[in-house]
Amino acid sequence: MVSRGLNILSHICRIAAAVVFIFSGFVKAVDPWGTALKVNEYLSIYGLEELMPASMIFSIWLCGAELMMGLMLFFKVRTRLISIFALVSMIFFTVLTFLSATWIPVEDCGCFGDALKLTPWQTFFKNLLILPMVVVVWYRYRRHSAFAFSRRELILTATFCTIAMGVGVYSYFNLPIMDFLPYKKGANIYEMINSQRHEIEEAEEEYVLVYRNRRTGKLREFSIDDTEWQNDEKWEWVETRVENEVPNVEALVSEFLISDAEGDVTTEILTRKGLVYFICVTNFDRLNDKCAARLRGVIEYAEQNDVYVVCLTPEPLEEVYFHSFGGSQPIRCYNIDATVMKTMLRARNGLVVLQDGVIKDKFNCRMIEME
Repeated sequence: MVSRGLNILSHICRIAAAVVFIFSGFVKAVDPWGTALKVNEYLSIYGLEELMPASMIFSIWLCGAELMMGLMLFFKVRTRLISIFALVSMIFFTVLTFLSATWIPVEDCGCFGDALKLTPWQTFFKNLLILPMVVVVWYRYRRHSAFAFSRRELILTATFCTIAMGVGVYSYFNLPIMDFLPYKKGANIYEMINSQRHEIEEAEEEYVLVYRNRRTGKLREFSIDDTEWQNDEKWEWVETRVENEVPNVEALVSEFLISDAEGDVTTEILTRKGLVYFICVTNFDRLNDKCAARLRGVIEYAEQNDVYVVCLTPEPLEEVYFHSFGGSQPIRCYNIDATVMKTMLRARNGLVVLQDGVIKDKFNCRMIEME
């Protein structure tokens, strides 16, 4: 017989772990592009670049599995089976985040996507907090059957699987259901650029030199202007620390640049009054006919309604370049950083609409329907 205290404790731990899994899975599932980028980062670190083509599929599956696991824990569906999965995954990711905090150069582990940024150490300690909860749940239900699904549980499992995987698939083929990135609707890109550049200019880096006294073994900190540390016979260098470090600008907002062979036109375009259409194309050669036809519709609509339209692409442009989409009037194309474009529009190709410099709307290419 299970004690009342263990029942209460396992109930609390189950609910708490489930809420974390649901939140973590959902905020990543709504942005499978961002999760895929983080997966590619890890694959690159571990020398597994050959697996990168499958990163999007893995991203959708990983986020969906975490969301589904949280839902099943919350509603007590095959708790023993799910607690085993949760325990294995928590052990794996606790080890992974410990490596990220110590030996692997990762600034953000991506456990909560772009909704909540945690350092590797913060993520590691978060996992250390969740892991014992999962152990308690597993221990409480260890004697239950793992696979004896009731009819109710089968229905709930199918429902949760459809919801969990459906969120990621929908967000991949359309756009994220919720946008946690800087370039969300209502954002003024020009104002963000100026604001964050000002923050960088205002931040002053101060270097602190840490040396050990060779005779006493005691550590001492010096400013870089202090000349006493230059005595090698007395002082042994330990580390150099940076204080008031220049902030890491989120999503390269301060590096937003639109340019071509004739130069930088960022300010000119972002401060333009009225409607501005950004047709975003990752690769001209891989643009399918259906998308090209929709973009042609955008250009024709822009011509009829006096809307300024340009094409943005990360493909290198060595000279002034105009491109025709599905037989449309050729429009001028400009270069933009690939990471910036992926941050602004979570799609290979699509449309970003600005109104007086403010992002009014965004469309995956397959979502574009002009009046």
